[in-house]
Amino acid sequence: MPAFPDRYGSDVLNTDWRVPRRGRAVEIDADKGLVVEEVTTDWCGEIVAVERDLGTVTLEDRRGTRRTFPLGPGFLLEGVPVVLLPPARSGPAAPTRTASGSVAVPGTKARVARASRIFVEGRHDAELVEKVWGDDLRLEGVVVEYLEGVDDLPAHLRDFRPGPERRVGVLVDHLVPGSKESRIAQSVAKSPAGRHVLVVGHPFVDIWQAVKPGRLGMAAWPTIPRSVEWKKGVCQSLGWPHRDQADIARAWKHILGGVRDYGDLEPSLLGRVEELIDFVTG
Repeated sequence: MPAFPDRYGSDVLNTDWRVPRRGRAVEIDADKGLVVEEVTTDWCGEIVAVERDLGTVTLEDRRGTRRTFPLGPGFLLEGVPVVLLPPARSGPAAPTRTASGSVAVPGTKARVARASRIFVEGRHDAELVEKVWGDDLRLEGVVVEYLEGVDDLPAHLRDFRPGPERRVGVLVDHLVPGSKESRIAQSVAKSPAGRHVLVVGHPFVDIWQAVKPGRLGMAAWPTIPRSVEWKKGVCQSLGWPHRDQADIARAWKHILGGVRDYGDLEPSLLGRVEELIDFVTG
């Protein structure tokens, strides 16, 4: 039987006719030193920083100018579309000391919780104390609770009913002469339960400032006008996303991620926390 030529050619639907001209994007780690191009701006530069918690990558062009972009799709590597992912983390070696500087005791079980407590103002304060002093607190059986604001401290103390075996240590922000926090601390000290309660604090507007700015690549924390919400103002000043509470949470995660141990915190916080631990375990 004679063969007839195919008048219509191959079936285009049997091929990947939707494939982009440059090919489909592949996922790669955003390793420092790679030179990539951001497609929407044509910005080409070397990867010099990746902030996992903020979800950003910083590129530096040949003139030394830097720009920050979201991680993910939208980049070219040698002309090939790529999706930039945070580089994989390597596992840490077993520590010989805790983050607070104490000698680590591997295998030691947490002590049953004492009746005494440490109160802090908010979630971020609690997370920072846990990261640096968590091992010590578990060994001593000390629980940290947060108040969601120092204004609620008197009510919490009435409910808790401090006593000789139920001591309370309180860490507050911005404990400076004449502040609202200092007036509350003085009121607690004069109350019937005052001898079983120790209120101490640091001078910073917020616990964020207790992290040394150099650890985050800054010379100093930005100065924010009183008319601007402090955390949002900080994020805006540093060029971090700051539209909603989720952005603020990611910013804090980034800050907390930069804290390795007590050496990354200001001494005015370190001494106060150690004072509280001594008080509730004494």
